[in-house]
Amino acid sequence: MERIDPPEALRRAANLPDPRAAHRASLEDPEAFWEGFARGFAWEKPWKAVFHREDRTWFAGGLTNVALNALDRHLPEKAQQVALLTLDGEGRLGKWTYKEVRELSSRLAGLFRALGVGRGDRVALYLPTGLEAALAALACARIGAVHAALPLGLGPEALRRRLEDLRPRLLVAADAYFHRGQPVRVREVVEAAIQGLDLKVLWHVRGSPEFLERLYEARPAEPEPVPAAHPLFLLPTSGSTGKPKGVVHGHGGYMVGVAWALRHVFDLKPGEVFHTTADLFWIVGHSFGLYAPLFLGGTSLLVEDRPDHPSPGAFYERLAHLGVDVLLTSPAVLRTLRRHGEARPTGLRLAASVGEVLSPEIWRWTREHLAWPVDNWWQTELGAPALATPPALPAKPGHVGLPLPGVEAKVVDEEGRPLPPGAKGHLVLCATGPAHMVDLQGGRSPWRGGLYWTGDLAEMDEEGYFRILGRTEEVIKVGEARIGPAEVEAVLLTHPQVAEAAAVGVPGEAGEEIAVFVVPQAREFPEELKPLLAEKLKAHVLRHLGPVPPPRVFFRERLPRTRSGKVLRRLLKAELLGLNPGDTSGLEEDYGAGKTP
Repeated sequence: MERIDPPEALRRAANLPDPRAAHRASLEDPEAFWEGFARGFAWEKPWKAVFHREDRTWFAGGLTNVALNALDRHLPEKAQQVALLTLDGEGRLGKWTYKEVRELSSRLAGLFRALGVGRGDRVALYLPTGLEAALAALACARIGAVHAALPLGLGPEALRRRLEDLRPRLLVAADAYFHRGQPVRVREVVEAAIQGLDLKVLWHVRGSPEFLERLYEARPAEPEPVPAAHPLFLLPTSGSTGKPKGVVHGHGGYMVGVAWALRHVFDLKPGEVFHTTADLFWIVGHSFGLYAPLFLGGTSLLVEDRPDHPSPGAFYERLAHLGVDVLLTSPAVLRTLRRHGEARPTGLRLAASVGEVLSPEIWRWTREHLAWPVDNWWQTELGAPALATPPALPAKPGHVGLPLPGVEAKVVDEEGRPLPPGAKGHLVLCATGPAHMVDLQGGRSPWRGGLYWTGDLAEMDEEGYFRILGRTEEVIKVGEARIGPAEVEAVLLTHPQVAEAAAVGVPGEAGEEIAVFVVPQAREFPEELKPLLAEKLKAHVLRHLGPVPPPRVFFRERLPRTRSGKVLRRLLKAELLGLNPGDTSGLEEDYGAGKTP
C-alpha cells in the first residue's frame, strides 16, 4: 500500500501535530480533552457536564447561542475584518465585514420576530448560496428559531411535501437562482407549492434592494441564550440511497465540534480564507461554508453558481484572485477539473475532499495540480469529520484515514463482531464527536446495540487506516465475493480514457453481475469506438479485480448526482432494470439523456 509523507513544512506547522496522541487523550478523558477548547466560546451559563455517555449529550446544562459566537464574540476586535465573500450568479462580488453581518442578521432576526417567529419555531429557507441565505440562518440562530434549508430545483409537489413535513412558521424564498449563468425562475413553483397552506413568505427578489432595505426598517434582536442541545437547524440527508431523513443539530456540541474540525483537520490558520464548493443547503455548506469559519473569526467565500462556471479556468482564477488558502470540495468536482485539464496555479495550501470516496488516481491528481489533499469521511448525522488524514499524518491514497478525536471506529460483521485488519465489513462507530446530531426525524436511529451503524462497507489496515468501499446496500454480490462499488470505480478511474465511473450490481446467472457506467475522458468520444473501449475496460477491471465475470459496460455523457455531489447509483440501476428509482427530488438539474450501450 502506497504511503506518502506530507511536505515537511506542512507537517511541522500543522495545528494538530500528533493526531494519534490527541485521539487517545480524547477517548481516555473526553471531559478534559473537549473542555479547554469549548471554554474559548461564549457561554451564558456553564455546562454541568461536557459529555454524558448514557444518552450521548454534550455540554448539558450550558446556555449559549451560535450567532453570538459566530459574530458578536468577535466584536469590536474584528469589526472591519471580512467575514463573508459572496459571488452571486451574475458575477457580483460582495465583501461583508463582521460588523455588517452582525448588523444585518440581527435586524433580520428582528424582522422574523415581527412576522411571528419565536424560539423553537421553524423557518424554511429556499435560497441560493449567498449573503441572504447566510443572514437568514444566522438570524434564526440568534432568536433560537430553527432553520431548515431546502434544496433549490424542487418541483411544486416535492417542495410542498417538504413544507408539509416541516410545518414552518415562515418561508424565506428567492424568486430565482442562477445555474451556469442563466436565471432559473422559481416564484411560480413556490406559489404553487404553498397554495392553501397557512404560511407567510418573505421574498428575496433578485436584482432588487428590497430585501436588504426592509432589514434596516426592523429593530435589531439580541442573541437569545439557549440550551446546548436546543435545535439550531434541521437538514435532510443527501437522499443518495432513498428518501431523505431530517437530521437536527443543536447549538453547543455542534459549535464546538465543527470549529475544532476546521482548525485541526482542515488546519485553518488565523487570517486565512476558506472556501467550500458545497451549497449552503447541504451539511458541508452549513458546517464549513458558514458556521465554522465564523466561529474561528475567519473569512469564508460563498459562490452561488457551479464551481466550474463559466469555465474551470475561472475556478482557478477565482481561488487565486480572492486568496483562498484552504479548499473543501468533492471528488465529483475534482474529477470534473481533471477532465478539463489545464490546471493553473491557485495559491492553495490544502485541498480537502468529502462526499464520496476519493480514489487514488484523483488523490494524486489533486496533489500534483492543486494542493496537498486532506481526505475525510462523515455524514449529515455526524456534523463534522469522523475519519480523516490530517496534514501531520502520512497519506495512503484510497484510504480515508484514521478516527479523529472523540471517535472510535471499527469494522464488524452482521452481528457486530469486530473483524481483523484487511477484512471487509460494516463500518460502525462506538463513539462520536460533539458535533453529532441531537435528533433524527422520519428515520430509524443509526444507534443499535451501542453502535452507530454508518451504512458503509469498509476495511481497516494494520495501522488503523480505514478504506471506504461504498454503501452496504450497494455492495455487489458476485458469487462468494462481496465487492464495494468504490473498488470497481477506483479501478476504472486509473484508465486514461475514463473521466468518471459508477458501478452497480444487477441480477445475473449466479448471484449478481457488475454493471459499470462510464463517462469517457474525451467529450465527443466516437460512437463506433465505444465497443472497443468497452472491451478494453472489461479487461482492465478483470486485471485488477481478479476472477470475476466481465462487467457490462454502458456509456453516459454524465452521471446522475444528488445536489450534494453523490452519485445516485440506485437511479442508474433502476434505469437499467426498468424499476421505480424512488425519491429523486434531490437530483441535480444537469442530469439528462445521452445514454448509449
